[in-house]
Amino acid sequence: MVAWEMLTYIGTVAFAMSGSISAMEEEYDILGVYALGLVTAFGGGILRNLVIDASTLALWEQGDLLVTALVASSVVYFAPKLWADHVRKWIFFDAVGLAAFAIQGALLAAQKQLPLAAIIAAALLTGCGGGVIRDILARRKPLVFREEVYGVWAMLGGLVVAMGFGETGWEMYALFAGLLALRMWSVRKGWRLPKRSFQSGLSGLAKREA
Repeated sequence: MVAWEMLTYIGTVAFAMSGSISAMEEEYDILGVYALGLVTAFGGGILRNLVIDASTLALWEQGDLLVTALVASSVVYFAPKLWADHVRKWIFFDAVGLAAFAIQGALLAAQKQLPLAAIIAAALLTGCGGGVIRDILARRKPLVFREEVYGVWAMLGGLVVAMGFGETGWEMYALFAGLLALRMWSVRKGWRLPKRSFQSGLSGLAKREA
């Protein structure tokens, strides 16, 4: 399906660029730039396949995607002026990859007729797994575990796919656009998930007991 392939290539390019930009921000050498680009582009799919019992060897059969990721990382490293003047923050590429891969992962799980929880998990792992590995290798706190509204959008995409939306090309593109818009809107508005530190919880408990 053309729409499926488009989402795959969009997600691969976006996450490869996201990982490579993160590596350059941390002043990694060229090997680190390519490594983070590839890990970010393919790490989520590998994790997803492990969870839903799909073949992890499929990666080595995707020569075109590997070349695509390498080209995207090369553009980041060798020609930053081609993209930096228009999109200066890696977070946009990350949002594109999140939306594309969350849908792809959910659709793959749905095709295997897995239950709702598995479809949502597949969307979350595919959309966020590569980013988690990227952040760990870049010595950052994983974005999905911070208070930003991030993984929620991947899970929402999985829920929508599980409900039967996304079977046609235009539905995939509409869902992709919606998830991308929600992610960037939440960044713009500074939406946050609630968080609570362990120490603050203990302090509140001590006050009530006193």
